[in-house]
Amino acid sequence: MHAGSVAWLFMVSIGTSALGGALGMASGIFIVPVLTMFGGLNIHAAVAASIVSVIACSCGSAAPFLRSGLTNIRVAIVLEVATTLGALTGVLLAGILSVPFLYFLFAAVLLVSASQMLARRHETLGGMEEANLQDWATVLRLHSSYPDHALGRDVFYRVRRVPLGLALMYGAGLISALLGIGSGVLKIPAMDTALRLPLKVSSATSNFMIGVTAAASGVAYFARGDIDPVVAGPVALGSVLGAVLGARLLMAVSGGKLRLFFVVVLVALAAQMLLSALGIRLTGHAT
Repeated sequence: MHAGSVAWLFMVSIGTSALGGALGMASGIFIVPVLTMFGGLNIHAAVAASIVSVIACSCGSAAPFLRSGLTNIRVAIVLEVATTLGALTGVLLAGILSVPFLYFLFAAVLLVSASQMLARRHETLGGMEEANLQDWATVLRLHSSYPDHALGRDVFYRVRRVPLGLALMYGAGLISALLGIGSGVLKIPAMDTALRLPLKVSSATSNFMIGVTAAASGVAYFARGDIDPVVAGPVALGSVLGAVLGARLLMAVSGGKLRLFFVVVLVALAAQMLLSALGIRLTGHAT
């Protein structure tokens, strides 16, 4: 691989990681289509490189979110059990499923996520309801608060329907391992609709979790020899820098603007993945 290709991978990783990190999804959901459509990589090689990018992206963005008080560590630890089990299941299925099926699956995940973001619920400020002393969230002490700089105070929220959240997280981990998308694309809607977490808390907590999920499947990809260091090296370095930029973007930009941009990007990527599944390519491959 020549210097131009390395520089291209580095710059692409910075951009995709900044965007993915701001949305709480790492770079996997964006970098896989970019590498397959413009980089000339097959989807399995792109997924392997993306797994490395997801780990780097999580490491780069976790610290700023923790310092800002947005990450709910207790929720992350509980949900990570389910996502890790799902990721290991996905690794076992990765070598069995065909490439066209993976493209179709990727497009379906993108469209589902876009529809979830469009069906934005009205977030309510918690703290006024009586706690159910027997529900999982209360027993595990998952309820918390986050600083809202616009309001100038901390906002309390309650975590709901933990069993449903665990089931959705298992599916998110499975999809993550199959497609290398960091599972944040499903974690964000799951935490938003099932657990009823505020959007910024969901994004920050997802960023904290995705590295663990990706690491569980990344070890298996490395053992199989699917990870190319020449590709993964510049992707990982660019992802760390992009993740730091994305963390700052999330804390500075309103959730509504990020959500709208997210939906547009997901629909565009889903359309391209569907065309790829049908063998129709609108772009050429870089050599």
